[in-house]
Amino acid sequence: MPAKTPEEVDALFEKHVNEGNLEALVDLYEPDATLCIPPSQVAVGTEAIRAAMKRMFDVGFRVKCNITQTLTAGDIAACYNDWTGTAKGPEGNEMSFSGKAIEICHRQPNGTWKFAIDDPYARG
Repeated sequence: MPAKTPEEVDALFEKHVNEGNLEALVDLYEPDATLCIPPSQVAVGTEAIRAAMKRMFDVGFRVKCNITQTLTAGDIAACYNDWTGTAKGPEGNEMSFSGKAIEICHRQPNGTWKFAIDDPYARG
């Protein structure tokens, strides 16, 4: 199911992460998209983003997204997302995470939206 609005890209991100659907999650990104990976790395393109997201699934990451603002200019949108999440630590204990993301979404020729740039800790 493709996103029909920029905000829906985040809603689908949350859904696919929490369902463990790696391929649907990766499909939310443009083929040459950039994903920032803390502390100072980036994953560019489908295969690199798939590898980064697989690591999230490997630790049982769960997420809750909260879009606080969307700014749109034509076929480009900036979504501001305050998110929270949990994952299993090395000893099996639950660890909590949070961030203030900025995501740049791009309207596709068919009218759907995908991530072009995803920075989960951009405003933290």
